[in-house]
Amino acid sequence: MNPISRSVQAPRVINIEDLRRAAKRRLPRVVFDYIDGGAEDERTLRANCHAFEEVTFRPRCAVETPACDLRVSVLGRSLSMPLILAPVGSSRLMYPRGEEAAAGAAGVAGIAYTLSTLSGCRLEDVAAASKGTVWYQLYLVGGRDCALSAIERAKAAGFSALVVTIDTAVAGMRERDLRNGVKELLGGNLGSKLPFVSQLLMKPRWLTRFLADGGLMKFQNVVIPGKGPMLYADVTAALEDSVVTWDDLKWIQRTWGGPIVIKGIHTADDARRAVDVGAKALVVSNHGGRQLDSVAPTLRVLPEVVASVGDQIEVLLDGGIRRGSDIVKALCLGARAVMAGRAYAYGLGAAGGAGVARAIEILRADLVRTLKLLGCPSVAELDRSYVDVPRDWFRHVEPLKGL
Repeated sequence: MNPISRSVQAPRVINIEDLRRAAKRRLPRVVFDYIDGGAEDERTLRANCHAFEEVTFRPRCAVETPACDLRVSVLGRSLSMPLILAPVGSSRLMYPRGEEAAAGAAGVAGIAYTLSTLSGCRLEDVAAASKGTVWYQLYLVGGRDCALSAIERAKAAGFSALVVTIDTAVAGMRERDLRNGVKELLGGNLGSKLPFVSQLLMKPRWLTRFLADGGLMKFQNVVIPGKGPMLYADVTAALEDSVVTWDDLKWIQRTWGGPIVIKGIHTADDARRAVDVGAKALVVSNHGGRQLDSVAPTLRVLPEVVASVGDQIEVLLDGGIRRGSDIVKALCLGARAVMAGRAYAYGLGAAGGAGVARAIEILRADLVRTLKLLGCPSVAELDRSYVDVPRDWFRHVEPLKGL
C-alpha cells in the first residue's frame, strides 16, 4: 500500500467527514470550496444533509442477518450496491486525471460512474478506465452540434445511459467562488490574479501535480467545430446559452436511442413530465444545493415524486448522502438507488482513486451494518415500515392517477 492509500485508511479516515477534512488540507481553498460550497446562503446545501436526521429507524431486533444482499438493478444493469457516482465537473482540478481515477474506482467496486460534460478527460478514456457501467451527463454547452457529437462519441465508447440535467438555466450564485477569485484566476489580467494566487502557492504538492497534469485543462468533450475543445473558463455564460427544455428531450432521445435519465426533478409535475417524454429514470436532485437556494431538501421531496410516478420510471435521489444509513433511508422512501457527488469528490481531492475507493468502502460498510442492525437481509426488502417520517412530508402527495 503506497503512502497516498495509507493516508485514507482507518484510523485516520473512518467516515466521509474525515475525507472532507483531508481534502481541505490538501487542496487550495478555491478548489476545495468548489467541491464543498453551495449557492447563496447555502440553506439547501445544509438542508440536504439535515433532512436525513428527521427520519428515524424502526429496527426489527433479535433477527439473525449473517449476510446482507446489497445488489440492485438500475436501468437493467446489476450494481453491487445501490450507489452511483454523480457527475462532478472539473474533477481533474482535484487530482490528476481525476475523472479516470473516479471511474476506475467505481468499476472495481461494481457500481456506476457518471461523467460530467464539463470534464477534463476525454470520455473515451474515462470509459476505458472504468471497466464497469458508465453514464454520460449532458449539458448543451457549446451548442447543439457539440452535444450531437458528444452523444455519438458516448454511444461509441460504451456509455449505457445519458443523464440530462435540467436545473441549470443559469449557474447558481456560488459566493465562495466569487470570494476566492475564480473569475480573476481564469480570465483576469496579471494584476487582478495576484490577490488570489497565494492560495495556489500554499499547496505546493497539489500545484506540482496540477502542472504535471497539464495545468488548466480544456473541456475535452465540448468540441467546438473548427476550434477544438472548449477552453476552461467561467461557464456561467455558456450555461445561460444552453438551457435544456422539454422539447430538447425529443431530439436528444432520437439521437441517443438508449435510456435517458432526467436529473433535477423537484416536483411531482416534473416527475410526470419525465415519464411523458419517455425517460427511463429520474433523479430527485437540487444540484447539491448549488443552484436555487431555499428549495426543499431532496429526501423531503422524494415521497411526493415516488407517489406521482409509481413504477412507471426508476427513481433515484442525490443530495446530502454522507452515510450508508442515508442510502437506507432513501431506499425506504422509494428510491431505487442514490447518486453521490461530494462524498466521493472529497475522497478524490484527498487521495485520488484511493480516496474514491475509500469513500465507496465506507458507504458499503455503513450500509451493511445498518441493514444488520435493522434486521433486514436485503436492500430489496427495505420499505417505509423501517422508518418514521415527519407527517408534513406527505402534504403534497397525491394519489397516483390511472394506476
